Amino acid sequence: MKSSNLALPYNSLKDYLKQKYSTRVQKLTVSLATTCPNIDGTKSVGGCIYCSIGSRPKSVNPYLSLEEQISSQIERYTKRFGESVLFFVYFQSYSNTYLELSKLERALEIASSFQRVVGIDISTRPDCVPESALELISSYAKRGFEVWLELGLQSANFSTLRYINRAHGVSDFVDAVLRARRYDIKLCAHLILGLPGEDKQDMIESAKLISALDLDGVKIHPIHVIKNTPLEKLYEEGKFRPLELEEYASIVASIIEILPPRMIIHRLTGEVEPDRLVAPYYCTSEHKNSVINAILKELELRSITQGSKSAFSV
Repeated sequence: MKSSNLALPYNSLKDYLKQKYSTRVQKLTVSLATTCPNIDGTKSVGGCIYCSIGSRPKSVNPYLSLEEQISSQIERYTKRFGESVLFFVYFQSYSNTYLELSKLERALEIASSFQRVVGIDISTRPDCVPESALELISSYAKRGFEVWLELGLQSANFSTLRYINRAHGVSDFVDAVLRARRYDIKLCAHLILGLPGEDKQDMIESAKLISALDLDGVKIHPIHVIKNTPLEKLYEEGKFRPLELEEYASIVASIIEILPPRMIIHRLTGEVEPDRLVAPYYCTSEHKNSVINAILKELELRSITQGSKSAFSV
């Protein structure tokens, strides 16, 4: 089964953007000089137990200006896909709304100034979205850009959040969603599957929460162990075991089954550079298609389409 050749049994971001813009839309991952409140001591120190350099890919150079980060990627992808390709600027690393408002506004102005940029995607923590940031972000939607705010829930189990040193609760996530709903902003939740101490039902409950809140999108990926993180120590001591590929595919299929049909699935796996990855083996770009195809196989075997057993009338 080839994921690139079949109509998908779920509502993918790629298909959504292609349908809306009638051409390829490429995300440009950029990094700003920011941090998180569970790193700088405001709430905690050390960051999440799985975090390394704010989940920033090694290919993203935070020492380049934002203009250089964007323009160099536009040039590269234009050479690869042609002049018709459009772009989303994705502020990925750390908590981008933790920036001073004036610095965030400057970054958004730069991102929106490029001619073929049609969207802005901002990743952050649910406890770092003040009203001032929501007002600023939504102003770009009023200017015609598609604006997404990605909120890192990771799990709806507070014991898990405390264990992985998230330093926020489920209530912070719900509050951020309800407040952001008053603005013209699309909302995407991050879920991590296979976190320490969680079983399948914990993961299903996390998916049920975002379904009940009627979010616009979700990103799902397996927990992976990166070198020089607290999670690596737990793994080396035998206190943590990541999900096998077959386990992961089965749980993802069960989650897709209960997600509202209109929810856009931004991604179903995660990758890190091989020289930084400890486990599981399949969390690299080399294995991305294998992961997607394992999920598609599970969906086909169980005759699952997105929302076929959705429990919420949203």
